Amino acid sequence: MRYLPNTDEDRAAMLAKIGVPSIDDLFADIPAARRLKGLVDLPTTKSEIEVERTLGKMAAKNTAAASVPFFVGAGAYRHHVPASVDHLIQRSEFLTSYTPYQPEIAQGTLQYLFEFQTQVANLTAMEVANASMYDGSTATAEAVLMAHRLTKRRKAVLSGGLHPQYRSVVETVSRMAGDAIVPLPADPGNTEDILASIDADTSCVVVQSPSFYGHLIDLRPIAEKAHSVGALLVAVFTEVVALGAIEPPGAQGADIVVGEGQSIGNPLTFGGPYVGLFATRQKFVRQMPGRLCGETVDAEGKRGFVLTLSTREQHIRRDKATSNICTNSGLCALAFTIHMTLLGELGLSRLAALNHANAVALAESLSEVPGVTVLNEAFFNEFTIRIPGDAAIVIEKLAARGVLGGVPVSRLEHDNPALRDLIVVAATEINTEADRAAYAQALKEVL
Repeated sequence: MRYLPNTDEDRAAMLAKIGVPSIDDLFADIPAARRLKGLVDLPTTKSEIEVERTLGKMAAKNTAAASVPFFVGAGAYRHHVPASVDHLIQRSEFLTSYTPYQPEIAQGTLQYLFEFQTQVANLTAMEVANASMYDGSTATAEAVLMAHRLTKRRKAVLSGGLHPQYRSVVETVSRMAGDAIVPLPADPGNTEDILASIDADTSCVVVQSPSFYGHLIDLRPIAEKAHSVGALLVAVFTEVVALGAIEPPGAQGADIVVGEGQSIGNPLTFGGPYVGLFATRQKFVRQMPGRLCGETVDAEGKRGFVLTLSTREQHIRRDKATSNICTNSGLCALAFTIHMTLLGELGLSRLAALNHANAVALAESLSEVPGVTVLNEAFFNEFTIRIPGDAAIVIEKLAARGVLGGVPVSRLEHDNPALRDLIVVAATEINTEADRAAYAQALKEVL
């Protein structure tokens, strides 16, 4: 049954109100050559079973991540998510809950968001974390805007090791805000001198560690240089599991820490929805975007949770709002919280160690393939290899042999031919010794 909210009379009244003769005139700005002249070439009716079969055939053309040795990362990672996570998030009290505007009836939501914040603060070694953002890239853009507000400056320096899509989001937001961006060239070899780019006009310097190319970055000297000129260090990560093995950014002097939490509790699902992590120092909390849930007691002294800080336009004057972020990726944050709780501190450390061990073993295997060079000296579960030839073509040949061998850098850095022989390779706990051997053998065959 079609949903027709407006009658012909309703539409005629609305067109008359705005002074447009017909609905076609609403699309006058779209070139006529770009408009459909009739119905698209699809059957008008199909039974449910027929639709399922048709879509199933179309889906079968894809190579599913779980069906072959899988080494794709570059910001989205395939980890094992315990079945208990999916079971718990689908309980009706979680699955149907909305944002906690009414704390007296949303205690469960507020409690898990409070626990989520606590976990993120502990992971990043920061003093306060918000109740999640859309994803890592938009959290990075929000961190830059926050640094501008705190420093009263409007120039951000972006490391060449920042994920290209994160850089693109920051550039888009900054362009719309009229702010200055200094993106450094892509840094696959980890040789950039980011300290030389920081000056007295710099609001913040944005550094990813592990970088997009997998390099572990010492944030301390960058933080010291930034602070010496009154700028802030925004530390970024795309693989949150890394925080189970490396020193957290907060302990290295970062002022704002942002990243992607998809790896904990959330599957790949074709790119989303994901969950952005955002943490900072207590002294900066009033310029932090999003929501903050706090713990308190009621009039009878019973433990409870409240929406403590929300600097959004829905809660304060629009001109005082820090952000128009309007979601907290609630269900993804819940999955993150449950998975983290199941892992515990020891479990996360073991998971991180397993990821690192698999990546080291893979790097050793691939480095023995004639013509292949591993660019990284130190990495967590992701590294970059240089191969003879076009990496995008090699990845397609590997896929034809049943191995998804990583992300060719050219897929994200379209305009830089110097990067066309690079592949970003990721290994996680799901990769077996047989997977690694299959990758090395397939790479030998296609090079």
